[in-house]
Amino acid sequence: MSINASGWRPEAPVAGGKASPTVTGNKGLMLEEALIFEIGDSETTGVDFASSPSPLRGAGRGEGPSGTSLGSLARTAPIGLPGLSEPETVRHYTRLSRQNYGIDLGFFPLGSCTMKHNPRLNEKMARLPGFADIHPLQPVDTVQGALGVINELAVWLTKLTGMYGVAMSPKAGAHGELCGILCIKAALEARGEGHRKVVLVPESAHGTNPATAAFAGFTVEDIPATAEGRVDTAALKARLGPDVAAVMITNPNTCGLFERDMKAISDAVHAVGAYVYCDGANFNAIVGRVRPGDLGIDAMHINLHKTFSTPHGGGGPGSGPVVLSEALAPFGPLPFTARYEDGHLALIEEETAGDEHPHTFGRMTAFHGQMGMFTRALTYILSHGADGLRQVSEDAVLNANYILRSLEKTLDAPFAGSGPCMHEALFSDNGLADGFSTIDVAKGLIDEGFHPMTMYFPLVVHGAMLIEPTETESKAALDQFIAALRSVAERAKAGDISLKSAPHFAPRSRLDETLAARKPVLVWKDPVLAQAAE
Repeated sequence: MSINASGWRPEAPVAGGKASPTVTGNKGLMLEEALIFEIGDSETTGVDFASSPSPLRGAGRGEGPSGTSLGSLARTAPIGLPGLSEPETVRHYTRLSRQNYGIDLGFFPLGSCTMKHNPRLNEKMARLPGFADIHPLQPVDTVQGALGVINELAVWLTKLTGMYGVAMSPKAGAHGELCGILCIKAALEARGEGHRKVVLVPESAHGTNPATAAFAGFTVEDIPATAEGRVDTAALKARLGPDVAAVMITNPNTCGLFERDMKAISDAVHAVGAYVYCDGANFNAIVGRVRPGDLGIDAMHINLHKTFSTPHGGGGPGSGPVVLSEALAPFGPLPFTARYEDGHLALIEEETAGDEHPHTFGRMTAFHGQMGMFTRALTYILSHGADGLRQVSEDAVLNANYILRSLEKTLDAPFAGSGPCMHEALFSDNGLADGFSTIDVAKGLIDEGFHPMTMYFPLVVHGAMLIEPTETESKAALDQFIAALRSVAERAKAGDISLKSAPHFAPRSRLDETLAARKPVLVWKDPVLAQAAE
C-alpha cells in the first residue's frame, strides 16, 4: 500500500499495474480528490483586510481581558487552516459526498441494521417549523403540538408491543438498553434484592447487550445456542437462580431466527424472580404480527430509526424508546408526557413527578428525546396504518427468505434447515477456496456497485455474512444483488486471485486493515510547519 505525504491516504488504484490513463488521475466522472489541506494553502485566505496602523480596537489603551489590550491578542503564528475560495470548498465536499454510499444510491444489505428507504413525506413533516424550530426550553404551553406527537407515538408503541408504558427519551438502541437495565436494577433494589448481580445473555444476542449489562454494574454470563441457532432453553433454565437479575435476549435473534420458546423462557425467568429484557432492534420483522408483551417481555427498546424508517449511520440520527411491562413502568425515567381530561399536555419532570412517580430511577437525557425522529416515526406509522405495518414485516421476511433460498446452493447457509428465516439471511465462508474469506467476497461486492453485507457477525457463525434486505427493496433490485453476490462467491470458490486485491473500481483500493486499525493517522500535519518545528 502506498501512502502519500498526508500520512494516511492511499493512492488511487492502478488498473493492471499500469500508470493512470489520465493526467489528473480522474476516471470520467469518478474524480480523484485530495485532502482539503492539500487543496488549500495554509498561508493564504479568501478574505482580505484593509491595512491599518491600529486594526484592533483598544490597542495600547489597556482595554480588554484582565486590563490587556485587544491588540495583544493578535495572531502571531500561522493559523494552520487551508485557505480556499467558496467554489473550491463547495466542490471539495460535493466530490467527497459522491464517494459515499447511501440508501438513495443503492441497496444497503447490512444485516441487523434495517437500512430501509426513508419516505420523503417523513422529511417534509419533520421540517415543519412547528417541529423543526422549537427549543427544548420553551414553555410547555407553546409546544402542545410537539408534545401531542410524542404522546400519540407513545400510545402507538404501547399498542404495537402490548406493553404497559414507554420511556420516550432514550436516544438510540444501546441507550435504550441501558434504560431498561436501569429500570430492572431499580425494581430489584426497591424490593430488597439488589444482591442479584448476574445477567444472562445468549450467544445469539446483539453485542451491545453484554456491554450494557456490564456498564450497569452486572456480571455477564453467556448462554449457548443450539445447533439450529436458537437459545439453548435447557441451559438457560439450568443457570437460573436467586443471583440472576435478568436475561437479555434478542428476538428475532441475530441468526435471523425467531425464538419460538420465548414465552417458556419468560415464564422460567419470572419464576425465579428475574426480569426479561428483549433487544427490539429486529422489531421490523414482527411489527403488527407479534406483541412482545404477550411473550412475557418486561422491557424492550425500539429503534425508531430501524423499524419506523430513517436509515442511520455516522452516529445518528437515532431514537430508542423503551416499552415497559406493568411491573417495570413505575421505575421508568423522566420526563414523560401526560394528557389531562381537558386535552392539555404536560411534561412530567422532577419538579412535577411528586407522589405519582416516586420510584423513577432518574433522567436519561438533558431534555425530552429526538423530536425529529418522533415526527418521522409517527408519520411513518400513520401513513401505513395498522394493516400497512403488518405488511411491512411480512414483506421484509419474504425478501429475506427470497435471498436465503436463492443463494443457499452457492453459499453455505448454516441455519437454512431451521425453517424460514425472519428479517435477515445468514451465510458463512465455508466452502470458499483456501486462502479466501468473507472479506474477499465483501470487497468484490464493492466492485459490483453494492455496499458489503455485515461481516463476521454473529460470532456463532465462522466468517458470517449477514444480509437484511428490508421490505423496501423490489424483486428486481434483489435479483440484481443476488446475481452479483452469486458471481463473486463463485469466483471466491474457484480461487480467483483478483478478488484478493478487490476493489479495483472504487475510489480507493484495499487498505492494510491491520495497520489502519492499529496505527491510524487521523490528524493532518503541514509538512512545512512540521519541518520548521523540528
